[in-house]
Amino acid sequence: MYVDIVEAQSIYGFWRWNLWCQPIGFIIFLISSLAECERLPFDLPEAEEELIAGYQTEYSGIKVGLFYVASYLNLLISSLFVTVLYLGGWNISIPYVSILELFERDPIFGTTIGIFITLAKTYLFLFISIATRWTLPRLRMDQLLNLGWKFLLPISLGNLLLTTSFQLFSL
Repeated sequence: MYVDIVEAQSIYGFWRWNLWCQPIGFIIFLISSLAECERLPFDLPEAEEELIAGYQTEYSGIKVGLFYVASYLNLLISSLFVTVLYLGGWNISIPYVSILELFERDPIFGTTIGIFITLAKTYLFLFISIATRWTLPRLRMDQLLNLGWKFLLPISLGNLLLTTSFQLFSL
């Protein structure tokens, strides 16, 4: 399934990425992944600067370290999803050229280059998520609920209707 998504994005190169074909979906996915990973501005369960409760005070040492490792692992996996679904996956952004076509004689080298490209795109998105944590203030609970239910849900449903109607009329 993911191979088909990446191969469909590699046909015309950089301009065929789903980032450009579905910019509304990309922005909604970006905001939702930050909220799912509980990154700032959506880190309401932690709020480690304001609250004196939760796992920051109950655990210490390796246990709290494992919480942070799990948080960054969640962020890394969501970055991999963004890379595969929206940023072209493991292919180089040269039109009409696949990574497998470049290195047909040595598939191990081609696979290594593909992994390197995927990790580079993933770490770019990971840096964007960490830079977002450095720059944005935390939202209150009512602001987060308004963003989710009154803004993101109607826009995503409208994007879904627009995309399906476009697909139906293009057949």
